[in-house]
Amino acid sequence: MSTAAIPGAPLPVRTPGSRARGRHRRPERPEIPAGSPALLLAVPAAAGPESRPVVEELLSIVRSEQNGVRTAAGYLPSGDGGASGERTVAELLTEAAEAGLPAPVVVPLVPGPHDFLPELHRLAAEYGAPVTDALGPHPLLAEGVHVRLSEAGLARADRARLFAIATAADGVVLTTVGGQAAADAAGITGMLLAARLAVPVVAAALDLPGSVADAVAHLKEMGAQNPALAPLVIGPEADAELLATAAEESGCPSAAPLGAYQAVGQLLASTYLAALPAVAPEAGADESDADEADGTRAGGRHAAQ
Repeated sequence: MSTAAIPGAPLPVRTPGSRARGRHRRPERPEIPAGSPALLLAVPAAAGPESRPVVEELLSIVRSEQNGVRTAAGYLPSGDGGASGERTVAELLTEAAEAGLPAPVVVPLVPGPHDFLPELHRLAAEYGAPVTDALGPHPLLAEGVHVRLSEAGLARADRARLFAIATAADGVVLTTVGGQAAADAAGITGMLLAARLAVPVVAAALDLPGSVADAVAHLKEMGAQNPALAPLVIGPEADAELLATAAEESGCPSAAPLGAYQAVGQLLASTYLAALPAVAPEAGADESDADEADGTRAGGRHAAQ
């Protein structure tokens, strides 16, 4: 049974089928080569009760998605000088260098451009550590925002169910942080979200005065009667007061931030893997495919005879 037929299921989920054999089998998750660098999640916030649960849950998802990966979270900056036991990005990079370990792959926990990225790149360059791109734009982020809207009763869970929600938004302001550059980048995820919701979506920056108000006004000019706010925010990178103020001043309901949504963890894992050297196919798999091919050719020769 597909989840589209299950009441309360947020989105359809593809059910894995039986594994095909030989050359037509589905690709498996690549193994992490021995000696590979760790994944260092760079958190643009101080360690605290708001940020720590989200970060820990996301790293747990990463480890469940990719066995064998070593993970750590570095806060930039540290809000308590390390008193909480949490370490900064600089401390973790230093520890790796002093231990003679490969420089970790630094993955910034942001969906797009952010003010902390220049400092992060400068710091990582001192240790020769690679820094991946931000997580977005990406379809998985659009999926996550859609789910958060549906949880808030502001959107249908999926377009397959032909029923209406009285509080459903007929226009969405996709809010993010990082100024105009972040809003511009969020526009691409906004297009993906608009395709899912079949309503207009306009991106705006929470930390840019007047940006959210202008976006709401634009939607109303387009005919939207019930616009809503949808944070393209994971959580730690944005001040919670910005989100609350935007909802209050605009008079629009708002969904929750993405938080430790499963797809965000998956995106972190895939971003890390993409930064690693290519993993060669397993020798056993090659031999299996070669044996299958030889058998096929032999069978063809016998048939011809």
